[in-house]
Amino acid sequence: MLYLEFLFLLIMLYVGSRFGGIGLGVISGIGLVVQVFIFGMPPTSPPVTVMLIILAVVTCASILEAAGGLKFMLQVAERILRKNPKNVTLIAPFVTYTMTFMLGTGHAVYSVMPIIGDVALKNGIRPERPMAAASVASQIAITASPISAAVVYYLAQLSGIQTELTLVSILMITVPATLCGTLLMALYSVRRGKELVDDPEYKRRLEDPYWRNKIENTTATSLDEVLPASARNSVLIFLAALVSIVFIAMFPEIRTVVEGEKPIKMSVIIQMMMLAFGGLILLLTKTDPKKVPEGVVFKSGMVAAIAIFGIAWMSDTYFKYALPEFKEGIIGMVTEYLGLLPLHYLLFRW
Repeated sequence: MLYLEFLFLLIMLYVGSRFGGIGLGVISGIGLVVQVFIFGMPPTSPPVTVMLIILAVVTCASILEAAGGLKFMLQVAERILRKNPKNVTLIAPFVTYTMTFMLGTGHAVYSVMPIIGDVALKNGIRPERPMAAASVASQIAITASPISAAVVYYLAQLSGIQTELTLVSILMITVPATLCGTLLMALYSVRRGKELVDDPEYKRRLEDPYWRNKIENTTATSLDEVLPASARNSVLIFLAALVSIVFIAMFPEIRTVVEGEKPIKMSVIIQMMMLAFGGLILLLTKTDPKKVPEGVVFKSGMVAAIAIFGIAWMSDTYFKYALPEFKEGIIGMVTEYLGLLPLHYLLFRW
């Protein structure tokens, strides 16, 4: 029966993935109802902590976008890319990696993708090479960002099993690992596919006046807009938020507000700091709060929160039902049966 129920879980995830975004979340809601009322699974608690982290981070990042901070970051990224156009395949993945690392979400890199493609095309480089690598790098960085929901959820789940596990010990492994992976991927992408001048489809399109005009005369750029000083200042304040979170994570005594009590959880700290620094950006840059919900980051972030809401709730309900002997669900099973203690935990102990 468990195999049938697991198959149903996979089918619902597949169907939801066909819709994507909000569809993924609400389709998972259908799966959850079937799990509870047909398969008889007791529902677990919804992933409130993860959703609150996403909400807090997206709010701060959305205020950063409304203040012009994302445009400032985009201009810095474009200057780096256009300064080294021949190496765009090597540089672009690290540009998108850095943006995701700073913002905790990969949704903010959409605006830089046309620029990467333009730089590659104008320099005779197959656009799929830097664009594909940059897209993957923007998602890999989620596992290395100190404010991403994935990292904090991972910390919250495993800290109950290994009490010595901290945010810093996770980042000590995920940051070098993802950077090395990004570098290897960029090096592989340098020779991926045919050279542009040898590609028959590219040659065919060059013969078409419409496509030739698109290729030769279309330029995607963000450098033609003059940004106010508040845009740069908002980025500096956001960076200060990241530094503050890592600093507090390094010293648990800072989080121990009541002597003798346990330190405040990092999931709570991240929510607090993101809201506080979002407020600072709003006050110090005099940003109009009405612009915040209109940005791309806010809209995509809310969609991601709904998707996580349904997916995590449905999946957790199954694994807690299928693995009742393990309080920690699938993570507890892996730790108990396979002995796969997190590598960063082993290194931390050594």
